[in-house]
Amino acid sequence: MNPDCRHLEALLHQDIPLTRAMHLGVTHWDGRTLCLSLPLAPNVNHMSTQFGGSLYCAAVLAGWGWLHLRLREAGVSDGHIVIQQSAIDYPLPVRSDAEAICSAPDERAWERFLTIYRRRGRARLTLDSRIPDASGRDAVRFSGQFVVHR
Repeated sequence: MNPDCRHLEALLHQDIPLTRAMHLGVTHWDGRTLCLSLPLAPNVNHMSTQFGGSLYCAAVLAGWGWLHLRLREAGVSDGHIVIQQSAIDYPLPVRSDAEAICSAPDERAWERFLTIYRRRGRARLTLDSRIPDASGRDAVRFSGQFVVHR
């Protein structure tokens, strides 16, 4: 696990205790894509599939974590990240361990976000994450508007 993954996982487990109970892990970060692991056993529901609330948490945290790491790389350490608005779809059940994946938005959107934040101390960015099923099809699709403020 690279140092950024260790940092984010420790931060999540410390600041959001629910992530420890979910056994949420940070498995990949390359500056463009963040992957979080979500094992089935601690997140199982009555249908022996992943609980929708756990999937939602993983999808939100993939976006939140992506933004946290990108801000850190950009040298921004004075911002507080909150989710302002979101939409989620669950087209397929997740019957096994899962992975929440958040990929970088368009580079122009990121640059605009950074410029606005540095100028005004507050900015919004929409991030999308997904959770594929075992065959690779999107079982969960999430879009969230995150706000960073000083």
